[in-house]
Amino acid sequence: MDDIVNNARRNILKGGASLAAMPFVSTLGFMAANNAKAAEACTPERLSAMVQSPYGAVAPVADLTTGLPLLQLPAGFTYRSMGWRDDIMTDGRPCPSNHDGMAVVRSRRIGRSTELTLIRNHELGTATPSSIRLLDAPIYDHAGTGNLPSGGTTTIILRDGVLTEIRPSLGGTLTNCAGGVTPWETWLSCEENTTDRTSVGGKKHGYVFEVSPDPDETTAEPIVEMGRFRHEAVAVDPSNNFAYQTEDLSPTSMLYRFEPENNAGGVNTYADGGKLYAARVSAIVASCSYSSVETVNQNGFSAPFLNDEYQLEWVELANPDAAPININVLGTVRNVSGPFAQGWSAGCARMLRGEGIWYHAGKMYIVDTAAGSEGAVWELNLATQRIKCIYVSQTQLAGNNVDNITVSPRGGILCCEDGGTSNDGALGNGLRLFGLTLQGLPYLFAKNNVNFTAAQYAAAGKNLGGGTGNQLGSEFAGACFDPTGRIMFVNTYAPGMTYAITGPWANGNL
Repeated sequence: MDDIVNNARRNILKGGASLAAMPFVSTLGFMAANNAKAAEACTPERLSAMVQSPYGAVAPVADLTTGLPLLQLPAGFTYRSMGWRDDIMTDGRPCPSNHDGMAVVRSRRIGRSTELTLIRNHELGTATPSSIRLLDAPIYDHAGTGNLPSGGTTTIILRDGVLTEIRPSLGGTLTNCAGGVTPWETWLSCEENTTDRTSVGGKKHGYVFEVSPDPDETTAEPIVEMGRFRHEAVAVDPSNNFAYQTEDLSPTSMLYRFEPENNAGGVNTYADGGKLYAARVSAIVASCSYSSVETVNQNGFSAPFLNDEYQLEWVELANPDAAPININVLGTVRNVSGPFAQGWSAGCARMLRGEGIWYHAGKMYIVDTAAGSEGAVWELNLATQRIKCIYVSQTQLAGNNVDNITVSPRGGILCCEDGGTSNDGALGNGLRLFGLTLQGLPYLFAKNNVNFTAAQYAAAGKNLGGGTGNQLGSEFAGACFDPTGRIMFVNTYAPGMTYAITGPWANGNL
């Protein structure tokens, strides 16, 4: 049997159209026993419109900081903007742009006050040394010739809802897109970039970095065993501290799991190493389109329907730090990450573009931003390792490329769009934040309204830095709640600002 399996795996790397069948033989009986259940559970449907929001219609609302109506929100909601691009940080440098993934990593009492600490990514590539702003922070790679990595993170401190400090907290990284919060109150910042700068005296990229609220605990060293690929987001299962990771390289992405050698939890424990795994479907629980595990692993996550459900298993990858490589994937030669190539040869499940991932109450909520046309959300039950499609968009009206995702303390799912402008007729253009009902139906919660003249920005004390005033197509990113569920934070990617939104959350499920 070993020879058969190894030959099948070699065929994949040579461009064979079928995956190794032998690893899945043991699941056939399980599949046959569930055929009737699969037919009953299947809902061959993709959503084409949003439903009425429990929070009511949205309308422009003035920012309490600048007076500009930057957002459209339901009645009763207010917000303050903070941490704009070019706002001066505590080190005297202007704040960088491209605000992306973010989370509240710590909430604590300081005397009679409540202090919140957020850590925020800046998805920046290389830049001239004179224009880099994240310098007074732990630095990974500012070596070599040419332009230098200018990405990283900033840390935001609020006391009783009032901004007190913004400081740089990681630098010298590339394209820090999303990431994830840990149970031990740190942030895992992910590079969505596998550039190798060693030929010009720099370092390799494509890693995860741990950032602590305490600057002395941030090493700026990559966690190599978490894999080298175009990372998007990560979420940690607090029961065992396994880290689940998404990859954003269309159409050759996978879902990964990092199992740390030291699973006690705590700052820099992931640096002690661990093993990387890729997800593989071992059985079909319910599927609208696929009758074999082989085809599910090849295509099932790219074209899902509501209620598609699969059993997962995890395949260890021998070399998490393997370099990108050209391989044949379903008849087309593509440049893929080293971990993807290893997973593909073992018959693991291919996604299109893994994006946000969030842990809540024993489950992971995982986004594929391109699946099913405009994006899908999967729910992974960590106890059973069954993954189920709970939302899938067919048109931009029902969700325009879902990206970051969060879950409120009350269990409500909130999604960020990243598909260019989303025209809602009377509401006009502007990307959206939308919630999901308990039935997985999308409803509008907020809409981007950033479209002002340079003079209006200047009057509000803000500088566009030469950018355009119309940012209706700029994505929302980094949505997250404080532990009480009273404040929702979210970024507008460009020109770059963070909002703190409050209001009658109890009117809906957020």
